[in-house]
Amino acid sequence: MELMNKMKIVLGDILKGKRRAALGGHVRPDGDCIGSCLGLYMYLKEQYPEIETDVYLENVPEAFRMISCTDEVKTQADEDDVYDLFICLDCGDLKRLGFAEKLFENAKETLCIDHHVSNGAFADQNYIVPDASSTSELVYTLLDSQKISKRTAEALYMGIAHDTGVFQYSCTSPETMEIAAELMRKGIDGSEIIDKTYYEKTYIQNQILGRALLESMLILDKRCIVSVVRQKEMEFFQAVPADLEGIVSQLRLTKGVEVAMFLHETAPQQFKVSLRSKGSVDVSRIARYFGGGGHVRAAGVTMKGSSHDVINNITGQILLQLDRAEKESGDGAEETAGAQVDE
Repeated sequence: MELMNKMKIVLGDILKGKRRAALGGHVRPDGDCIGSCLGLYMYLKEQYPEIETDVYLENVPEAFRMISCTDEVKTQADEDDVYDLFICLDCGDLKRLGFAEKLFENAKETLCIDHHVSNGAFADQNYIVPDASSTSELVYTLLDSQKISKRTAEALYMGIAHDTGVFQYSCTSPETMEIAAELMRKGIDGSEIIDKTYYEKTYIQNQILGRALLESMLILDKRCIVSVVRQKEMEFFQAVPADLEGIVSQLRLTKGVEVAMFLHETAPQQFKVSLRSKGSVDVSRIARYFGGGGHVRAAGVTMKGSSHDVINNITGQILLQLDRAEKESGDGAEETAGAQVDE
């Protein structure tokens, strides 16, 4: 986490002289987006009451409504409004701010806090640490830990838990665990937060997950698993996009699979693609190639065409990386074997 310390900003300095501030995150907000936005929102309301602060997000899914202040989230924006400061959280691209993009552009000053490797540093000031577990972890490092309230701790803990797969993913560092421990010392119920926001599923979510697993396919010599959910299936199950959360992660757990690909039809001939990998494939590179972005092990992109076209295009890029990894592994084995012979 040395990179974080080198790039770290001083929040108090940025807030000096500000009278109005707005926070916003990416479209279809997930646990880390909501946790980081609301965690920082509550901290600012509590520690900087002289600053009028608003938070803008798309509708918060029901599972996250146990977090305080979700009822204060603004889901619409006056495009003529001008804030002294707009803080963009967990958003790797300006366009992914959705309806709040205009507020960002109108703001007198902007700040981006993020951990997406694909982030192009589009704000006036940027605190971007690709190797951080989550944006919620980055927010924690900017706050005075002694002044973090229980409700702020709940939001940040939820964000960290979600983007680390409940502390399972490789992005979970010793510092991540130490921060989670400090948040727990604020008196939060970590188990309840994880159960209610991460593991607990509605009947509809379980049905659509079951359908996605049942219809999944193994391709690329069983090194990749892919599943597609179409609009007609969403209508049949009365599901909404938020109900698809976690499906690609479940696909990734399939034994022997290196990459999981989940397609969700958002319009005729248009698919939102979620990608997850285990080790040798950088899915953020693949997503960027097609106009998306994300992390090395978790990324996404929206693509047009038939599902077959989308799958074929993406698998072509996956195969390039898999073949390269195998070649490098083979070269390494040959070098090692040669060294052993020389000895």
